[in-house]
Amino acid sequence: MKPTIYDIAKKANVSKSTVSRVLNNQPNISEKAKTCVLQAIKELNYEPSKIARGLSGNGFDAILALSHRSTHTTYGNPFFSDVIQSISAVSEENNFDLILQTAKTPEEELEKCKKKIQEKMIKGIIILSSTMDESLLLELDQSNIPIVVIGKVEHNYDNIYSVDTDNFQDSYDLVEMLIKHGHQHIGCLHAPTDVAVSNERLNGYRQCLFDYHLDIRNEWMIDGGFLLEDGIVGMEKLMQLSEQPTAIFSTDALKSLSIYKIAEQIGKRIPDDLSIAGFSDPLLSSLVTPQLTRIDIPTNQLGIKATNLLFQLIHQQFPEKKRVLLSTELTVTNSIKKR
Repeated sequence: MKPTIYDIAKKANVSKSTVSRVLNNQPNISEKAKTCVLQAIKELNYEPSKIARGLSGNGFDAILALSHRSTHTTYGNPFFSDVIQSISAVSEENNFDLILQTAKTPEEELEKCKKKIQEKMIKGIIILSSTMDESLLLELDQSNIPIVVIGKVEHNYDNIYSVDTDNFQDSYDLVEMLIKHGHQHIGCLHAPTDVAVSNERLNGYRQCLFDYHLDIRNEWMIDGGFLLEDGIVGMEKLMQLSEQPTAIFSTDALKSLSIYKIAEQIGKRIPDDLSIAGFSDPLLSSLVTPQLTRIDIPTNQLGIKATNLLFQLIHQQFPEKKRVLLSTELTVTNSIKKR
């Protein structure tokens, strides 16, 4: 049977309330009593339960992860499962529990967050993606709890930090690679632009075409939704145009997979008939042939960095910069043909 605070009090010859004050690091305890209690804890190998610590007034040792998007839009997306796994691993290393939250509406999401904060169920929040509408961040910032966003944060907040990659520049570099291979007719299969990462990547695509004095054609910029099925429909739409691009830039792994899938179905050879460059992840990159000219998003590193940063903030260690950018690497393969 595991020892209790009653066992500690008996062994240390002090009251139960004295043991409780020592466990919660409260003042007004004599050094002699504190030493006796700590020695008894060590000898009995006592570990206080998380529930007991939470009810004591200091709150629970837990952090909250929320996607800031509906579950429908994250279904089947490997980014979210991978990043949650990384967050969970770092939380476990810090002896913290991880709570995953979903909500049907932004209003419900905010209400759930506020309730957990008020009830001291959590000591910090990680938001797995950012949107163009930062009203949730504005509300949560007033709760004075550490928050780390994986994605771009446009405004400055007191308690909100961010970890991201340079999505604009990465997109620019990928499109520039297509241009340097001689392509002047470049389409784009992208995710909805109410999500900040998609907006940044589409802007990088547009800016690169503009800088190289190439046409920016609206009919070649296709919203492929959030799901693989939506990306497939978008790619089909692009391939049904009377005038088609010779190359396509994809803004995420599911869009890249959609391009390969439809190209195979309609008999377009990559790269002979259609060149491709875009964002991916290591697993997808190993499954398609030819391998994609790509930037693999460092999903695990984003999760690890964001969670370590959150624990810094929980422990009152505040870095000077509130925005952290992780580096990426452009991998050039034979998915692009010179023209």
